[in-house]
Amino acid sequence: MSKLGIIAGLGSLPVSIAQAARESGRPVYVMRLAGFEEPALLEFPGETIGIGQLGRIAKRLKEEKCEELVLAGIVKRPNFSSIKLDLRGASLLPKVVSAARKGDDALLRVILDYFEKQGFRVVGAEEAASDLKMTMGLVAGPAPDETQLLDMRKAAHIASEIGRLDIGQGCVVVDGLVLAVEAQEGTDGMLARLNDLDPAIKGTAANRKGVLVKRPKPIQERRIDLPTIGPATIRSAAAAGLAGIGLEESGALLVGRDKIEALCAEHGVFVYGFPAGWD
Repeated sequence: MSKLGIIAGLGSLPVSIAQAARESGRPVYVMRLAGFEEPALLEFPGETIGIGQLGRIAKRLKEEKCEELVLAGIVKRPNFSSIKLDLRGASLLPKVVSAARKGDDALLRVILDYFEKQGFRVVGAEEAASDLKMTMGLVAGPAPDETQLLDMRKAAHIASEIGRLDIGQGCVVVDGLVLAVEAQEGTDGMLARLNDLDPAIKGTAANRKGVLVKRPKPIQERRIDLPTIGPATIRSAAAAGLAGIGLEESGALLVGRDKIEALCAEHGVFVYGFPAGWD
């Protein structure tokens, strides 16, 4: 079993991938990106390296005999004028800056293409840790009713449309009304905005209504940046008075499934997998 290279940002996703590899007996080597180091990754073999050191990242992963590579975790878009670049990073900078103007997906494709040309097989998080992949149907919490399924389907359509424009991956619909769409603030920021809305159009802890949907952008490279939820997402959805969360089957990742199930039971919030064909 070949060693897995992980280029890691913040959050529990890269930690879950490293843990899954270790449990399966697969060695890993973690490149922790400077400024985005997840403390839990310090227990795994690896090193911290600058985000602009693309040549050194590839060199070290080859020295560690990593044939497969996964990119995972939260990395905020850097100020390109201030990051330190090695020769390879500097040569790619014009292409990276140009792609960044087109959107996140274009930027990520440039990075992925670079590592593939270096001879690595880039895999998605769901391939590196298959138990994270979203399944079809009810995963946790109470089953959604007909109204909630209708909200879910509408939110799935809206999420697909904003994804087509490379805006975001999420949408909230309550009783047929679109209350929020996700942009650069992320899912938690979007859900926090719901707290400022008129209580008459949103749910409460005593009367949960509406659904958050997250799905991949139609244009996106699915090996990078699949929608991911964890316990914090359940807490945020519950605090916003939502009835549940809909995720596209095989198009999202669940991190901390046991905690997700416990929180859904505690708050009366569901997690449900809808078919990829919804549009």
